[in-house]
Amino acid sequence: MTELTGGTSTGITRTSRRLADGREIIYFDDTPQAPPRTAVDTRDLPEQAPRSEVRRDPLTGEWVAMAAHRQTRTYKPPADLCPLCPSTEGRPTEVPESSYDVVVFENRFPSFAQDVPEIPATVAGMPMVARAAGRGRCEVVCFTSEHTKSFGQLTPSRVRTVVDAWADRTEALSALPGVEQVFPFENRGEEIGVTLSHPHGQIYGYPFVTPKTERMLAVAEQYQRMNGRAVLGDVLAAERAAGTRVIETSEHWTAFVPSAARWPVEVHVVPHRQVPDLPALSEAERDDFAQLYLRVLGRLDALYDRPLPYIAAWHQAPVRTGRDLSWLHLEVFSVLRTADKLKYLAGSESGMAVWINDVTPEQIAERLRAVG
Repeated sequence: MTELTGGTSTGITRTSRRLADGREIIYFDDTPQAPPRTAVDTRDLPEQAPRSEVRRDPLTGEWVAMAAHRQTRTYKPPADLCPLCPSTEGRPTEVPESSYDVVVFENRFPSFAQDVPEIPATVAGMPMVARAAGRGRCEVVCFTSEHTKSFGQLTPSRVRTVVDAWADRTEALSALPGVEQVFPFENRGEEIGVTLSHPHGQIYGYPFVTPKTERMLAVAEQYQRMNGRAVLGDVLAAERAAGTRVIETSEHWTAFVPSAARWPVEVHVVPHRQVPDLPALSEAERDDFAQLYLRVLGRLDALYDRPLPYIAAWHQAPVRTGRDLSWLHLEVFSVLRTADKLKYLAGSESGMAVWINDVTPEQIAERLRAVG
């Protein structure tokens, strides 16, 4: 059991334990006098045996993950069988304790893991297709023990605890062998593809730098070379000066609809200071984010007068490359283009990666400001 210090808020206790199959579980407690985390996982779980691998597409150069063992993962259980709720007598779950504040544990069905077997360097008969073990780590982050809550219903202090947990895990996963990029994210809503309705997110430790990040770094490097400044810094300054697409602002953060938004609802939340990742945020920046982000989520849920399905994706610097070019930011987007219509990724988007939006960024920003 340790007390979080440094860039984290005071009063958070971090406790690391093990589940029945050896996976790590970490409790982040912000409740004063929270009980010691000593509960034992009593389940009879099979030994973990992930077989993840990655293969490089010879036509695009992008890595694709293969994780066939995930086919048997839990799929839309009823609320009384939720594996992310606290354990109760006679019903053990992934969290052995009877309550928790924020908890993180290794995914039982990971896309990437540390203990994966070595495999041949190429696909049999295909020397142009590189192949490697899917060595990384995947974690689940439960934001609250209350099954019916959402992230937007958390208190600012609890959001701050989540931010500290994200930062803690970013540092831990970045130190693991084979991990090249750490990606915290939240999927919310069945329309997004969520199979567990308990409020939670995930953290991926990838064994490669993701294609989107590679592209963003290439653009950032070219812009820096030509202009001597960070591209996102200039975008942020221009958005704040124009104000047309800004929906929330504070001392340390600005939230705006990007001028070339792909999704029918899309918001970027950007710190005013260039930092590479979540661990680099100051205490003041973390506190400020908690307040502003809750206001952003409130606007998103008010947009169609219903809980908005969304993906919230943190863009962080890779572990070993492009750290001086990266500018941490959160991208929140939704597939919902009206209250009852979805944006499908059809021929142009899925086939050619050419996005066609049904609404202008200025229109959606105006609507989000109006529902504040």
